Amino acid sequence: MNAIFTRRTCRKFEDKPVPRGQIETILRAAMQAPSGKDARPWQFLVVTDPEKRAAISKTCDFSVSAAKAPVVILLLADFTREEKSGLWWVEALSAAAENMLIQAETDGLGAAWLGVWPVPERIAYLRTQFDLPDHLEPFAAVTLGYRLREKPADDRYDPSLVHWETI
Repeated sequence: MNAIFTRRTCRKFEDKPVPRGQIETILRAAMQAPSGKDARPWQFLVVTDPEKRAAISKTCDFSVSAAKAPVVILLLADFTREEKSGLWWVEALSAAAENMLIQAETDGLGAAWLGVWPVPERIAYLRTQFDLPDHLEPFAAVTLGYRLREKPADDRYDPSLVHWETI
């Protein structure tokens, strides 16, 4: 569980490529996420091209770091595998994103989860930038790379938020 406790969002990366094998390990971790009825309602678009990463960085004010990240992975909801209206796909893709962040930390990489869904403008922007078919909807982007600097771990446990047996 060390990776869970030491993981911190990273928005500044070294200008150094991430080996394909490491990217594939992170994708394998993503695909180990639970999903209702084992639907696995996801696809992943790995983006390393600088111009395409720059385009992702313009999704919103919080996505600027995508331009400097060596790798950005778009998590796409695949509505051929699960109905959009059921919203269970949100949980599955969220679990996949978290698995990616934890695996990145385990592998010595920095990462950040950039929110896309449910903001219609962000979804439309990325759909247009990558000419996505109707059955694929952008859910999030995860930036990956070697950290430019380390952030200290932060213990966020707050016992006042825990209730035993009753509120």
